[in-house]
Amino acid sequence: MTKMKTEDLKPAALFGYFKEICAIPRPSKHEEKMTAYLKAFGESRGLATKVDEAGNVVISKPATPGMENRKTIILQSHMDMVCESNKGVNHDFLSDPIRLVVDGEWLKADGTTLGADNGIGVAAALAVLTDETIKHGPIECVFTVDEETGLTGANAMQGGFMNGDILLNLDSEDEGEIFIGCAGGVRTDATFKYSEVSVPEGYFHFKVTVNNLLGGHSGDDINKGHANANKVLNRFLLTAAEKYDLYLTYIEGGNKHNAIPREACALCAVPMKDKESVRVDFNVFASEVEAEYAAIETKAQFIMESTDATSTAMDKDTMLRLLRALHGVFNGVFAMSNDVPGLVETSSNLASVRMADGEVRIVLSQRSSAASGKKDVADSVRAVFELAGAEVEVGEGYPGWKPNAKSEILQIAIATYKQLFDKEPKVKAIHAGLECGLFLEKYPHLDMISFGPTMRGVHSPDERLLIPTVALWWQHLVAVLEAAPVK
Repeated sequence: MTKMKTEDLKPAALFGYFKEICAIPRPSKHEEKMTAYLKAFGESRGLATKVDEAGNVVISKPATPGMENRKTIILQSHMDMVCESNKGVNHDFLSDPIRLVVDGEWLKADGTTLGADNGIGVAAALAVLTDETIKHGPIECVFTVDEETGLTGANAMQGGFMNGDILLNLDSEDEGEIFIGCAGGVRTDATFKYSEVSVPEGYFHFKVTVNNLLGGHSGDDINKGHANANKVLNRFLLTAAEKYDLYLTYIEGGNKHNAIPREACALCAVPMKDKESVRVDFNVFASEVEAEYAAIETKAQFIMESTDATSTAMDKDTMLRLLRALHGVFNGVFAMSNDVPGLVETSSNLASVRMADGEVRIVLSQRSSAASGKKDVADSVRAVFELAGAEVEVGEGYPGWKPNAKSEILQIAIATYKQLFDKEPKVKAIHAGLECGLFLEKYPHLDMISFGPTMRGVHSPDERLLIPTVALWWQHLVAVLEAAPVK
């Protein structure tokens, strides 16, 4: 670990606000304290501040002298964060602050998600609101709630809540890259109802666990070959169910709909005579999967351990239908874009599996930059589970953001970046979901781009922020504001 302290991070004001934000609990759907903080922040500084019924906040700052004729720029970020912790880390996201750790050039959290997605965007907007050295036109800083679990804050926003002409979304994760489009998404829920049956006497009861996988963002990281813990675990379970008289007493894996699952486990039982055979099968299975992912999942763990006997299990018919559906349902990159080289167009993520109260509930998320592609992959997922006898519900989803290569603010962002750093930024679309698509539906006149500092491992406890890129991004943001176009 480096000896650098968080107090030494630059830009000082921006990182100072980020540290304040990290002390405020803000899980998705529990942003009340963050909303109150932002409201007090604006009002205490005499800035026009509004809060809508959803909890979204807008703080407006007048133009600096001589810049009154510039177009109004909206700085937009979301205040909620994905809350994930490593196994064994005791952290209550509803009350405990995020504990920051500086590791070389990276800022991380101590065993949890960092919340730089999108707390660093919120911090940058607050720094703009309080920096009197920046020359800028009228500014609106918009902070939305519940982006991570369905973009419901942006969806609930009423017309007229913000009035700007240009929107700078501060929710991207690669410095030097400007995003001009994103995927739309939809959530699919499948439910199997099962009956409880008794587990016979004389059975070997055991737990199998797959954990310590990379996980990651189900949009940004879906094309990186990260293993899906639910899919990996199910491979073993289905093989065992077809070979032995297997009883499944419990299964769970994954958590957030927008995160690639890092761990999954199941409680099972087989006849005592098959105890050693199933252990050998698991060891062979683990070695095979480790070989498949040797270049990627270098820390993966595969564990089988004996457990106390469980008296009841899922009925065999439902178990087989469940395991076959989980095996057959698509997971990963469904299609690549024919328009943007290297861009994932359509994907699906088997996000979570939960067994409780006579039901197994499965959550999957589908993404696509083409509305038809999103429907196609969602229909494919639905078909697999319906054929297996599950009840399936497909949500309304959210729209994508179609790129506009002729955008005025894009040209300004490119020119200012080149002036600052003597190189061209990369202009890209992103497979992850951003709120921009929803804003464009409500405010079709908006000219938008998205940019941010470099982050890795978002939506997992490996989330980290590359400290030097924050200063570069801040310089670029200030330059864009100072070059705001005339009305």
